[in-house]
Amino acid sequence: MKHLIALAIKFVIITLVLLVILTWAFDVSFLNTLMISLALTALSYAIGDLLVFLNAGKPDNQVSRNTVATFTDFIMALAIILLIGWLLTGEFAAMVAPALVSALVLSAGEWFFHQYVDRSVVPWYNDYTPAKR
Repeated sequence: MKHLIALAIKFVIITLVLLVILTWAFDVSFLNTLMISLALTALSYAIGDLLVFLNAGKPDNQVSRNTVATFTDFIMALAIILLIGWLLTGEFAAMVAPALVSALVLSAGEWFFHQYVDRSVVPWYNDYTPAKR
């Protein structure tokens, strides 16, 4: 249940950011923005939050794990927004600036989302010790 709540929070954050940047500022259609949000939420949570964030360093070194995961999320958001945006709109060059701005804003939010994941979604991870394994 905690993962579903985290996914819902992540989807809302991503959708709101992309609506403001892609739809309102760069005139990407609402439907395209929604499809990008769905894909980015699923991939970002599975890869950036569960795979990279939880395995990018020692469990007790949250700052190191967060830095690596936030950078990974930036690259992933940039690539996904650019690729899906290009496929949906047919305009690669026109998607570069919106993808870059969106990825930067989302990365800033990811830093705080990773802290939420650490505290509320997988708090057991911080109690990890090799002896408990």
